[in-house]
Amino acid sequence: MLRWKRNLWVLWVGVFFTSASFSMVIPFLPIFLLQIGVHEHTEMWSGLLFGSAFFAGAIASPFWGSLADKYGRKPMIIRAGFALFVIYTLMAFVTNPYEILVLRILQGLLSGFIPGAIALIGTNTPNEKVGYALSMISSASASGGIVGPLIGGGMAELVGNRWAFASAGFIVFIATFLIIFLVTEENFTPSKKRGSVKNDFKLAMTNRPLMLVLGLTVITACSVLTIEPVLPLYIVKLSGTNDNTSLLAGIVFSLPGIASALFAPFWGKWADKVGFQKVLFIGLLGGGIGTIAQVLFTHLWGFSMIRFVSGIFFCAVFPALNGLVVKSTTEDFRGRAFGLNQTATQIGGMTGPLIGGLLGGIFPVQSVFMLTGILLLVAMVMAYWNSNELNSTLKRKVLPEK
Repeated sequence: MLRWKRNLWVLWVGVFFTSASFSMVIPFLPIFLLQIGVHEHTEMWSGLLFGSAFFAGAIASPFWGSLADKYGRKPMIIRAGFALFVIYTLMAFVTNPYEILVLRILQGLLSGFIPGAIALIGTNTPNEKVGYALSMISSASASGGIVGPLIGGGMAELVGNRWAFASAGFIVFIATFLIIFLVTEENFTPSKKRGSVKNDFKLAMTNRPLMLVLGLTVITACSVLTIEPVLPLYIVKLSGTNDNTSLLAGIVFSLPGIASALFAPFWGKWADKVGFQKVLFIGLLGGGIGTIAQVLFTHLWGFSMIRFVSGIFFCAVFPALNGLVVKSTTEDFRGRAFGLNQTATQIGGMTGPLIGGLLGGIFPVQSVFMLTGILLLVAMVMAYWNSNELNSTLKRKVLPEK
């Protein structure tokens, strides 16, 4: 088997397991808080625990990206994998929310498994196969996100949440060992520049295509998480009952992920033929229209169907953005570029739930879907207006060493 293919499949498994381990435990944090005796200000603690990892990750990602350019992407993946293993294992022994908060902050500061995998794939895959490879990694993350809650919920029901945390750590541990022995990083030239996050930002600011991608990433990540705080309530309204709300919400939540697992490889192969810009444009357009169209359906079945269709288009967006990061940077800056891209994702992840919760508390729930759709269409217009610059700039190298 060609080495890039072996890398792809091993990292696919690693990303799948890591994504599954994350979704095994994170959605159940509010329930776990109740189990350890947090019965006052539970919602506040839940929001703080969710947001803390995003905030810490936004700060730390550029630093890890700089180290990846200096020492390699594979060592950074291994570092993040062992860090997650230790953190998840320690989560099984916490006794109060303060301990969970410390571990969540450490998780944000030390994470970077999936961005590292994306960066390694982007630099160790033939140019004509990059779109396909990045889409496959995206499908791995989506598939893990689908399976994780099922495994975590089942384990929590059978043996308790503490064992679910410990199992998540063990899963990441196995995935990390697979990468140690089976993944090869060949196309790596250590950066000779002295690491400085400030200098990295200055260099990135001189690269307009990269800054455009980072801006689109913030908007897109924000739009993904804007709906999450209000979706369970909207499902209750559509179904007309409170029975099995968690099950229904889990199924409806998973529909875009199922669409991604099924259709992301198709978009990746097409991106290799027509370019990431066109695929990004179509993904944002379809995702935006599909999100707005969800407010037209007053029954759960119709709402679920249009959500799945919207997911078919939207799953093209993040692989296309990752592909544009690869195409718009030189190899010796790519780890730092993906670190900055991860920061953009974390910023969007922080602001999205806040906007969605605030808007849903003041206006009808449908307004959140409208805002999310409009955000995606604004991102689509930005991509369209700058398509000529992207096309011309991506044909030459950018961000040279100085």
